[in-house]
Amino acid sequence: MKKLAKQDLYDILYGCTILGTGGGGSLTEGLSLIDKALADGKEFRLVSLDEIPAEALIACPYMCGSISPLTEEQEKAYADLPRLGDEPALKAFQELESYMGEEFYGAISTELGGFNTAVALYVAAQSGKYIVDADPAGRSVPELQHTTYYLDDLGIAPMAVANEFGDSVIVKEVVNDFRAEALVRALAVASKNSVGVADHLASGERLQSAVIPDAISYAWKIGKAYREGKELDRDLAVEVAYAGDGYLLFRGSVTDFTWEDRDGFTFGTVQIEGKGEYEESTYRIWFKNENIIAWRDDEIDVTVPD
Repeated sequence: MKKLAKQDLYDILYGCTILGTGGGGSLTEGLSLIDKALADGKEFRLVSLDEIPAEALIACPYMCGSISPLTEEQEKAYADLPRLGDEPALKAFQELESYMGEEFYGAISTELGGFNTAVALYVAAQSGKYIVDADPAGRSVPELQHTTYYLDDLGIAPMAVANEFGDSVIVKEVVNDFRAEALVRALAVASKNSVGVADHLASGERLQSAVIPDAISYAWKIGKAYREGKELDRDLAVEVAYAGDGYLLFRGSVTDFTWEDRDGFTFGTVQIEGKGEYEESTYRIWFKNENIIAWRDDEIDVTVPD
């Protein structure tokens, strides 16, 4: 077990933001959650998969919705509703714990991202639970079924869903993860594009084969490399790639950027003009909340899950 200091937590979230490839929520808001929990005197305790008791229960709290800004007209629809006053994911986590009638041991992130990982850290700290050093995605993903949980056949239900207005529901059963995605997305669309969720309840023993171990430590390593590289005025792309056992794909300047909000997702394309050794080339990235496919000179260069 490791107690995480403020700098550790910041490094983790910067690493998660990089790994999030455009998704996973706002880093600024994520850091604010960390500051709030620390100001409340809460502790952040990180445990490895091997440290979790076999029968201990772990749940996965997170936020789900579109990252697109609302129009003024859409904002008006929510103007007269009450506000919860805390994170909907914390309420969802507490509602699921109450429904199960058994105290949870810890929380695990649903994806690596500047805000969604912070949500899991925050929920664990505020609840006095442990943070699991693992993740079911290794990056940010657009849909609920895009996880190693799905690949390992770990059921998503029962699940709790809550919004910022105080509405909450328990989904006792669901046909499959695709139906869960449709149901939660519909609730998000009706909830200012954002809901808190807690799902994929599992014992420590069951979790072993269902997630990517040491994922938080991996993000921590990348975030630390980013911070130290910035302090020493080094090439940040190279520093981050080296820390993450990756490599540089392209360098250039953004020349065009388009996006649209549709069905609870943000879709769009980024166009990049090459510089330096890439000067004669162009790069195009298509995203669905997160970067999904990239083309170099109109030929596919990299796709998820790479």
